[in-house]
Amino acid sequence: MRALPLLVIVALSGACVTSGTYEAKVKELNQSLKREEDLKAQIARLEAEVKKTGKQLDDAQALISEMKDRLQKLGQNVDQLASERGQLQASLADAEKRAEELRKQKAAAEARAATFRTLVDKLRSMIDAGQIKVSIRNGRMIIALPNDILFDPGKTDVKKDGKEAIAKIAQVLATFADRHFLVAGHTDSQPIKTARFPSNWELSTARSVEVLKLLIENGMKAQALGAVGYAEFDPVASNDDQSTRAQNRRIEIVLEPNLSDLPNLDSLAGGK
Repeated sequence: MRALPLLVIVALSGACVTSGTYEAKVKELNQSLKREEDLKAQIARLEAEVKKTGKQLDDAQALISEMKDRLQKLGQNVDQLASERGQLQASLADAEKRAEELRKQKAAAEARAATFRTLVDKLRSMIDAGQIKVSIRNGRMIIALPNDILFDPGKTDVKKDGKEAIAKIAQVLATFADRHFLVAGHTDSQPIKTARFPSNWELSTARSVEVLKLLIENGMKAQALGAVGYAEFDPVASNDDQSTRAQNRRIEIVLEPNLSDLPNLDSLAGGK
């Protein structure tokens, strides 16, 4: 854990505050430092991905250059080395195809890294305040809002603080005009059984729809949004105690991949 800056300690200790207030400030500052370190780690991983893809592309281009040199030399003695020449030409075509794929992968990795940095920068104040978390999980960029700021237990009415947080997020996400977003509701493992919500499936889905409606009310396009409920079946913590269950009760807004990043299904089907 990073030490609390001396200036902050002196300032806090010199003020007329209770022990509880002082400890709360220390905890708040340490949480802010940890959030900053987590974001830096996420960005470092993206930059490593870009660097790795760039190295692979450089290697492929070097191989192409070597093969071209060998083919030029073989051209002086084609009759004797026709077989090897043919093999080299096939290998060259494969290497050039691989190099093109790597170029696309590198461009996609750079675009993902740039999008993530932009998202973090625009939501920085909310991240620092602990209102939201921004992360990459299973290759997807995710904005997570804890349920405690959004809903009372077993309810779907969004609280005042939650509405304010969603309004700020909507203003930011509306600037990503070419992206689609999935609003996902999650619960902990505690069962619910009411007339309106026979299970956590209904509760998590209803909550995601409520958040989706607020995003639209605050400027996002309806056609760029979808809603889904995962109940308790996509946990991020163990559900063993109150603290871990609180982590699982959340709404996530997922940035969907651009269609241009996906393979062309027509070409995979042979153009039929």
